[in-house]
Amino acid sequence: MTMDQFIQMLEERGIKLDSHQLAQFERYFELLVEWNEKMNLTAITEKSEVYLKHFFDSVSAAFYYDFHQPLTLCDVGAGAGFPSLPLKICFPELDVTIVDSLQKRIGFLEHVAKELQLEKTHFYHDRAETFAQKQDFREQYDIVTARAVARMSVLSELCLPLVKEGGQFIAMKAANAEEELKVAKRAIHQLGGELSTIHSFTLPIEESERNIIIVNKVKKTPKKYPRKPGTPNKMPLE
Repeated sequence: MTMDQFIQMLEERGIKLDSHQLAQFERYFELLVEWNEKMNLTAITEKSEVYLKHFFDSVSAAFYYDFHQPLTLCDVGAGAGFPSLPLKICFPELDVTIVDSLQKRIGFLEHVAKELQLEKTHFYHDRAETFAQKQDFREQYDIVTARAVARMSVLSELCLPLVKEGGQFIAMKAANAEEELKVAKRAIHQLGGELSTIHSFTLPIEESERNIIIVNKVKKTPKKYPRKPGTPNKMPLE
């Protein structure tokens, strides 16, 4: 994906970027490649691929959800900052919190935020399981996002406890989302969630399947969730 394609395809979806935002994306790409030489952030470093598979893919959540408003967003296990930092660049009014279990990655993200002059960004080195049990963060966010390989039942246990009642959990998945949802349906209900919609689309150029799953938080999550670190992955809720 070239820069021109990136600009045009976002414009087609009603997302218009100014020169400052485009410069932020360029600098983000440079920092990603630079830091990737010192630590493992991503296997994708080719510019056209970063713009397609990281930047455009991250912003695709905004094709199906209105981010043009002051919202609090928590990104669980964001890795190199996806999807939350591309969304933050496009929608500067977002108040973004990122939780990641690796201190080195948090150091990278703090550096990116400083270089890109991103205000209202907060970074926490923590496991999602312990972070979501802290009173300051539990059920505090309008939106919680995850763009991760973990199964939907696992992601739901890590993310739904952070969503405030009336808020949404947005999971960004590749293929097999429908199958995962069937298995996770009971877990989502147990955690206070209710499936709202699933949006499927094809990532341009690469032509690969993508799914945006939106879960509404309809009631409080029982205090016992999330369980101790590692447990959701080893023993997913059924």
